[in-house]
Amino acid sequence: MLNNTIKIWKERNKIFEGVRNNIFKKEHIEEIAFSRNEVCVKCPYIDLKGDKCAVIGTQPCCSECGCSLKLKTRSLSSECPKGFWKAVTTQQEEDLIRQSINKTN
Repeated sequence: MLNNTIKIWKERNKIFEGVRNNIFKKEHIEEIAFSRNEVCVKCPYIDLKGDKCAVIGTQPCCSECGCSLKLKTRSLSSECPKGFWKAVTTQQEEDLIRQSINKTN
């Protein structure tokens, strides 16, 4: 449990990015998430039961990193721990984009 909490804390920005992109859906992000999900559903590391999920009840998740696929596939700065798909942006680029959007609103 403590290891999961530490891992979640370290990845909080990517998790929040996935949550935000799941709530405020954008077509281009949904296309990326769909493409990534197509890879994940065929992956031997997918956990449909939730036994390896970092947070209970967030399955399907990745058994390698414990991330909810619903959120991880929508985090543009995240990548597959096994290298099956890569990040589209870095966390720093994503932060700059968010800051730019916030300044214009």
